[in-house]
This record gives sequence, structure tokens and C-alpha cells, in this order.
Amino acid sequence: MAGSVPRPAATPDDVARARAETAMSLPAPLVALWSMRDGLHTESGVAVYPTGDIGERNATYEVARYAPGFLLVGDDGGGRGFLLRVDDPDSAVFSSGLGDLEPADFAVVSADFASWIESLGPAASR
Repeated sequence: MAGSVPRPAATPDDVARARAETAMSLPAPLVALWSMRDGLHTESGVAVYPTGDIGERNATYEVARYAPGFLLVGDDGGGRGFLLRVDDPDSAVFSSGLGDLEPADFAVVSADFASWIESLGPAASR
């Protein structure tokens, strides 16, 4: 299948666990994606983390320490991560090298999460 590997929707318990593991409010657009599918992985290597991985990925990269107020929501499989501001429901999608999570160095890759998901291809936005 071109585009992405389909995943079932996350359950409310999955989302609650992810919220507890990240110890922060989760961006509404991410929760909305999880209500349709629990993460995604495109053939190009871009992944949006499922509920079961997001806490571990944010802990591993110490996002709360180096980029407070941001949540690492995915990566490109090649060392770049994708982040959202947790306090902004209309947050742009930011990109950064996973070894340099300095917000001043973040690049905007999309004006918002929904547009970014759509840009990943037709199968990713379904």
C-alpha cells in the first residue's frame, strides 16, 4: 500500500496513558489523529508516534528539559524530529535535529498539524 501502513484508532485509555507518560496536555490535533489511527508511518520514513511510544520518545530525547512546552510527535527516520507546542491548539509543526532540541534552532515545516499530515500524502491524511 502506498503512503502509510494503516493502524487502528487509539482508545481513550491509550490517550490517557500517553497523557500520563508525557505528564503534559496533549495537542488536540494529535489526539484527533489518534482518534482515527494510532500514529502513522509513511513509506518515506516519516512517523507520527502512536500513543504507546510518545512518552518513551519524549523521555529518551529529554524534550521537557531541552524544549519545555514542546512535544516530540514524530521523526523522519533519519535524525530529525517533529514537534508541536503543547499550549497552542493551532501550533505550527517544527523540525529539529534530535541531538539539538534548542527551540531557537527549530524550523517551521508546516503552519499546522493537519496541513502537515495532508502533505505526507493521501494515505497519511485518511
